[in-house]
Amino acid sequence: MSLIDTLARLQAVHDGHAQPAATVRHRHLSGRPLVLVPLTTAGEAGAPLGALVGTDRDAPRLLAVAQPRDRDLRFAFLAELADVVLPYLDSYADVVEAAERTETDPETGKRVKVETELCADAPQLIVPSRAGLDFVRLLGRSMRFRRTAEQDPETPYPAPPRVPLLGRWLTHFGERARVPGSSLLLALSDVLARHWTTGQSALEDQHLGALLAWIDPPDGLSGAEAALRAELERDAAGQLLCPPAGPATDPAFDNKLLAPAIERYDRARGELAAAADGLEADDRLAALTAAERRVHELVLGCALPTWEKVWQGLDLLRELPQGARVAERWTRDRWSFTGHRDRVLAGEPPQPRRDDAVTAANKLAAREREQARLDAQEALDDPLVMAGRRLSGEAFAGEVTDVTMAYSEGKRPSPRPLVTVRTDDRPHLAERVKVYRSLDGRPQSAQCVAVEEAERAGADGTLVVLRILDKMGRGKEPEAGSVPQKGDRVCFTLFEHEQRGGAKLPDPEQTPWTHGGPPGEESAAQAPDPVTEEDVL
Repeated sequence: MSLIDTLARLQAVHDGHAQPAATVRHRHLSGRPLVLVPLTTAGEAGAPLGALVGTDRDAPRLLAVAQPRDRDLRFAFLAELADVVLPYLDSYADVVEAAERTETDPETGKRVKVETELCADAPQLIVPSRAGLDFVRLLGRSMRFRRTAEQDPETPYPAPPRVPLLGRWLTHFGERARVPGSSLLLALSDVLARHWTTGQSALEDQHLGALLAWIDPPDGLSGAEAALRAELERDAAGQLLCPPAGPATDPAFDNKLLAPAIERYDRARGELAAAADGLEADDRLAALTAAERRVHELVLGCALPTWEKVWQGLDLLRELPQGARVAERWTRDRWSFTGHRDRVLAGEPPQPRRDDAVTAANKLAAREREQARLDAQEALDDPLVMAGRRLSGEAFAGEVTDVTMAYSEGKRPSPRPLVTVRTDDRPHLAERVKVYRSLDGRPQSAQCVAVEEAERAGADGTLVVLRILDKMGRGKEPEAGSVPQKGDRVCFTLFEHEQRGGAKLPDPEQTPWTHGGPPGEESAAQAPDPVTEEDVL
């Protein structure tokens, strides 16, 4: 935790409400997100109990499993979930626009621009908390390897054809959620905690009700008091008024309400199977229907408060203006969605259970690169985030007090003006250290020449002498606006604004035997991973 985050938490405790951690919204929000509020059975992390899902705030679709231990009912739940999610994904897959991307020519090995299709927009899934992300990944893992009756007529418990397809999509969304800055799959608690700092721990921020209580406390209550009520207050029956965002449920709900309702359902189903005649079967079918309806009512009552709080949190986020570089990151999400759509249409096999060495290394490098890019872009978009970087010595801002024109040595001297900046910050600077500032959206680099106390010049703060290195045009004189002028307010960073790519890894067939080789041998097509117990919900 940075110093400014610690100060914000202390201020939140002192003032009784959450403190803004950003002045703009650093994540993309779709105009039509798909909200998913899942619930799981206690003691079985992968056993779905039910869910509220949909794009309409006032009309959520309720999915429930009356007996979570019944495999057929689980597959029926997953099939219903696919009936909701897949049409939503398809509505974005068919609307495309022309775009250019850089690819390697297989014949020449050169990088060339090719015109291709790019989805005009992409879907967005919203879950209440970080545990919801894990549940989406688990669903994807357990569904994408399911065998259908068409693939294997003799497979036990065949899945509907749309279930493996949904598993592949959920796996892709779950993997994309691990890329810093991606917005295809968002945990609302993480997004809210990124934009507001509360007076509680990061773990407590995962309770959506408590988090919203700090951000928007009711009249007459402090954030701490409202959060405590959201976590602990119960009704006359002993049930939480604000059930946890899940997907796990409250033990009191499980023991007092859910378990008796499921037992009633099991008993009614057994009596229906043992019915002797038609009239008796009709009565017992009515009892079974009533028992199933009761389970659905309990699932709805447990998930509906969280559903409403998810939309409340989205309303709070929409009040913030979107950051300047958010659209750029969303475009990369659109490319990711388009690429997976093309792989599905091409009939490629589902994602493997474990990545090979090259793929895993590329994913890790990409995530590290995106994290550095995200940190830089958030600071450039948001002065409040930049204040934290300035406080840690990674940036400095100040007023230009002097500009001296200078030139490089050589046959064609280029302008290298010296700019003196007076700052009250304490950057970690030394001679020849490079710094950067944003100039019309592009990074302009400079080199530190000297750092001295401004007291010698009869002023407060620190004087930093910088040599501007680029983005001044090709002429002998710098282009207008490319060099700061005396009296300008400037901000330089010690971190780069654009991240460089790492070294190219070898192709899988050229990988050493220690990482999946040996090289030179033709690798046979990899057989699908066998289904194991851990893949079964």
